[in-house]
Amino acid sequence: MQRMSAILASLILTLALGGCATSGGTTPQEKRKAVQDMRSEVLTELYKLRPSTRAEIAAAPGYAVFSNVNINIIFASFGGGYGVVRDNRGGKQTYMKMGEAGIGLGLGAKDFRAVFVFRDRASLDRFINSGWEFGGHADAAAKSGEKGAAVGGEALIDGINVYQLTKNGLALQATVKGTKYWKDDELN
Repeated sequence: MQRMSAILASLILTLALGGCATSGGTTPQEKRKAVQDMRSEVLTELYKLRPSTRAEIAAAPGYAVFSNVNINIIFASFGGGYGVVRDNRGGKQTYMKMGEAGIGLGLGAKDFRAVFVFRDRASLDRFINSGWEFGGHADAAAKSGEKGAAVGGEALIDGINVYQLTKNGLALQATVKGTKYWKDDELN
C-alpha cells in the first residue's frame, strides 16, 4: 500500500510538473518562438561542449531538440516535455510533446535537454510519425544552474544518436522506460 501511495504521489507530481514543462507563452506564435529559443540555446551549449556535433547535425537528415522534466521516486519514473524536430532536407519544423514512464531504481528530479540526431531518413520519419522510443537509462545528476555536474548515458536504437544536457536537478536512477513523442496539434 505504501508503494502504491508513492507511485500515486509521483504521478500527481509528474502531472503537475508536466504542466510546468510547457513551451511558454499564451498564443501559438509565442509558444513556437519559445521552443525555437530553447532549441537555439541548447544547440549553442552542445556545440560549445562538443564542437564535432555541429558537423554531425548539419550532415544528418534531421534532428530534434527537447526540454524534459523527469521525476524518479523509488521504483517509478515519470517525465514530460516539449520540443521541435527539424528536417534538414526541406527545413520543415514539427513541434512535438513527450511523456515517459518507467520502472527501476531511482530518486530525485531533473530538468534536462536532449538532442536527437537522426542518422537516416527512415528513423527521422518514424520518429515524427510514430514517436515511440524505448530504452534503458542510467545517470547521476547534481546540478543547479552553472554549479554541479551531470553524467548521462542512453541506450537507444533505431538510427538515433542522443545527447543529453542537464540543466538542474538532483537524481540517481537506473530505469527501463518507454517514452512517447507526439505531434503538438496546437503548434503545427
